[in-house]
Amino acid sequence: MEIGIIFPQTELNAGRQDILQFSQRAEQLGFSHIFVADHVLGADPEVHEHVRGHNYTHKSIINEIFTTLGFMSAITDRIKLMTGILILPQRSTALVAKQAAEVAILSNNRLRLGIGVGWNHVEFEALGMDFSKRGAVTTEQIQVLRKLWTSKSVNYHGDWHHITDAGINPLPQAPIPIWLGAGSSLREGIPKVVLERVAKYADGWCPSFGPGEEGQIMIDKVNNIMLNNSRDPASLLLEGRIRTAGKSDDSIKIELEKWRELGATHIGIENRGAGLQGVESHVEAMEHFVNTIGLE
Repeated sequence: MEIGIIFPQTELNAGRQDILQFSQRAEQLGFSHIFVADHVLGADPEVHEHVRGHNYTHKSIINEIFTTLGFMSAITDRIKLMTGILILPQRSTALVAKQAAEVAILSNNRLRLGIGVGWNHVEFEALGMDFSKRGAVTTEQIQVLRKLWTSKSVNYHGDWHHITDAGINPLPQAPIPIWLGAGSSLREGIPKVVLERVAKYADGWCPSFGPGEEGQIMIDKVNNIMLNNSRDPASLLLEGRIRTAGKSDDSIKIELEKWRELGATHIGIENRGAGLQGVESHVEAMEHFVNTIGLE
């Protein structure tokens, strides 16, 4: 398994220094990738009840994702970079194709584009996008992204996208892997339509379940849909997440093994939520993980 680290931006200071120190140390320690969350806006919990107690509000530091990844690509050499999770349907697809291609080029093909449909209607409203259609829009967006990354000139006319003989330049040297987020902390389970989108279109996925019976059921469902659509289930990569807060080293090792048994190809380690504040504390947490648990 490849073990990466989740960028704890909501517990860091704003500005370049914390990003630089965290990213370079993660690479030095041998983590495979940095997983960077995305929100354009945070809602005010005094007004919007659905964000009360949430990590992402109007008071949370949330770095602009493509600018941040571009900076990370310049200050590192080997560590892979992943959007986790880019809220695709609240954005212009052609613009995302251009931005992602540029980060992929500047980073020497280290980008994975993790995408999801989003959960915060306040962001969609502010960005002028339709929250109610976000799932169907995302399915079309995936197809448009892949066309824009692989063709010099694209002619596409769908329900939401119209491109008439146009393209981006420069193109990425290779198609950018598209990973799908699946599930949410705001609801239990993963809707069937999301599992179908993963099975039909994703290169990899980042589900919300833990490594247990529920996860195996969801994986089996995705595998069956893939087989019914003539896709090899072995071609779909899987990233699990381990939240370390309040857990002993031994329990984390057990959780890692459970993910391995479930077939995870990647793991994201999240040290947020443990009362850490500032980059030094998060660097120490990364060092502790590597020294006591390891990345093998």
